[in-house]
Amino acid sequence: MAVWNKKEISQSLVKDLEKKYGADALTATIFARRGITEGKEILYYLEDDLRFQHSPFSFSIMEDAVDRIISAVEEHEKVLIFGDRDVDGVTATTVLYDCLKDMGIDVQYRLPEGNDAYGLSISAIDDFSKDFGSLIITVDCGISNNTEVAHAAELGIDVIIVDHHNPQEMLPSPAIIIDPKCIDSGYPFPDISGCAVVFKLVSALRFSQSKWYKQEVTLLNIIPEENSYCIDCIKLRNLIPVRQIKEYVIPGETSISQTKLPSFLSGQIILVWNKDRIQSFLTNSFGTGIEFNLLDMRLEIGAIIPQFKNFELSKIKTLSKIARYGNHAPTEIGGFYNIYVTYVQMALKKEFPDLMQKEDRDLQLVALAALSDIMPMKDENRIFVKKGLASINSGRIRPGLLEIMSVLNMLGKHISSTDVSWTIVSNLNAAGRLGHPELAADLFISNDPSYREMAARKIKELNAERKQLSQDAWDYAGIQAQTSIPLHNDKLCVVIDERINRGVSGIVAGRLVSLYNIPAITATFVGQTVIGSMRSCRGLDSSDFLNRFGDIFINHGGHTCAAGFSFLRDRLPEFEQKLIEESARIELEKSTADIYEIDAEIPSAYLTPDILNICDTFEPFGEKNPQLLFMSKKLKVIDAMFMGKTEKQHLKLIINTKNNKWPALFWNEGERLHRDFEIGDEIDILYHIERNTFNGIETTQLILVDLKKSAQ
Repeated sequence: MAVWNKKEISQSLVKDLEKKYGADALTATIFARRGITEGKEILYYLEDDLRFQHSPFSFSIMEDAVDRIISAVEEHEKVLIFGDRDVDGVTATTVLYDCLKDMGIDVQYRLPEGNDAYGLSISAIDDFSKDFGSLIITVDCGISNNTEVAHAAELGIDVIIVDHHNPQEMLPSPAIIIDPKCIDSGYPFPDISGCAVVFKLVSALRFSQSKWYKQEVTLLNIIPEENSYCIDCIKLRNLIPVRQIKEYVIPGETSISQTKLPSFLSGQIILVWNKDRIQSFLTNSFGTGIEFNLLDMRLEIGAIIPQFKNFELSKIKTLSKIARYGNHAPTEIGGFYNIYVTYVQMALKKEFPDLMQKEDRDLQLVALAALSDIMPMKDENRIFVKKGLASINSGRIRPGLLEIMSVLNMLGKHISSTDVSWTIVSNLNAAGRLGHPELAADLFISNDPSYREMAARKIKELNAERKQLSQDAWDYAGIQAQTSIPLHNDKLCVVIDERINRGVSGIVAGRLVSLYNIPAITATFVGQTVIGSMRSCRGLDSSDFLNRFGDIFINHGGHTCAAGFSFLRDRLPEFEQKLIEESARIELEKSTADIYEIDAEIPSAYLTPDILNICDTFEPFGEKNPQLLFMSKKLKVIDAMFMGKTEKQHLKLIINTKNNKWPALFWNEGERLHRDFEIGDEIDILYHIERNTFNGIETTQLILVDLKKSAQ
């Protein structure tokens, strides 16, 4: 029997969250119940400005990648983008292709087609070499292509790897590698999509066209204290802090040679806020014999952000949103840094007026990629998806996406993360699953509207075919799956069947995980090669698990919850035996499948459509951020009807609250009417709140998750 769990929370914590972050009581309650209590987490729920994303130059090797691509422009080189066949790979290919085209590069792209294996191939390298190409950029793949990268080097071809998959112990060489999961990447958040990593590279390339690229500057501020001055300095390169010092000097007593300032400031452009004030403090500290080359930023920044030009840093630090979400008190030098970065970003958009439009266009695809690759909906992924969805819902839909949405009858309705995941992504992925990823790439890249419409219709047809193949595969997998579980120590489900189309193996594995709540492997045959997918749950890292079979595989790799592999058919008995042995070593976390974690209880009088505003705060929903689950008690069922084409499969209820009558859908639970409740009964319910659009009219409805008759 399902457990309804409403976690006890501290009311003082709720009040603190309300006060500190300006959240309403219900939002603060949900934050507390979900354990979202740190400012750096809350920021990404309450803010959606791109200013809060991480800098592309956080990647320690980003400059090297940018410089190599700039060299390709200057030397008129041919560049190949090699991507993956899924939505993440196709969108990553598109975003980079658009950028390199804009830069005037002779660029082409290639994706695995038909039964091609995942990742960069020897044949692709050889073909590109014959075409006198000199630079390959892999996107959403490459991190496991050691042999292929070495082969490219032998042919005189450089490789830049732009990936987000888990790296193996030995990295490809020689290559410039941009992957947030590499230990030394420098990037603060590892769980972004392949397309998002490409977006970082593209952002860095656009930044390189400005005067601030590689510019080193030092921000300097002085705070007078009782008998001394506190001198704060931050050295920046590409807007990233690279070094910081703080010196305390006593005027007339501390010599500048006794401080780190001479070596720190030597050769630097020194930026200050209110030059006269800072110069006065420096003169008081060190006398008039030492000159400091100070550049006053107050008027320059004030010209772009007028509201700040008359403020001192002591005031500016309190207005910083970034500081509000920090885990320490705001500082003047921190406020100076934040406003300086904001100023540069605004100046860039003024200097390059089409920058926002390009970012807008790219973010629609970054949002698709994040949802399709099941990235956790936290940190900057939330901003990517929020901005992408906002752009789509504004009507500024990029070419390609417009055509597929039109074919799927999605224009004119509010698009949510669920709509993207279940409808747009599933159709686009069908092209890659059935061996035609070029259709999806061409859909986004082609300048011909009639071609894009044709491609969109073909993709819809492929998705219908994919659905049938998935159903066929499920029919084949059912009995095998059940019998395999005890063989694998009740910890793993394995299906290997040549009748399964390789393009749906991951779908079948995911469905097996949902059904049995244990990790699953599904594999099939392509010629003399076994190709398979693994989906995981309950704390088992699929990538680490597959590493145990490295001596068997031709290649393998992926994420914590999803991975793939291939090996020669004659090694199948060895693989099957090792699966049995390794399954005994699997340690799974305790199952929580029958526990419903309630976010908030909503009394009948407060159950109004306004709660959708709360839901919007927590959108986008997805991995690590499930839909809000509400509970309400003692609601009267005033009507009920069955739904379903052939049988009484679903229920539609009309539920009476104090102020509203709510439609409530209960999927696949038709048998519960007359068994668990009757029309006229009072019931307690668990539910999501969603928008429903029909014939252009938007209404609000409840989606029931569970119900029970109210206690009398």
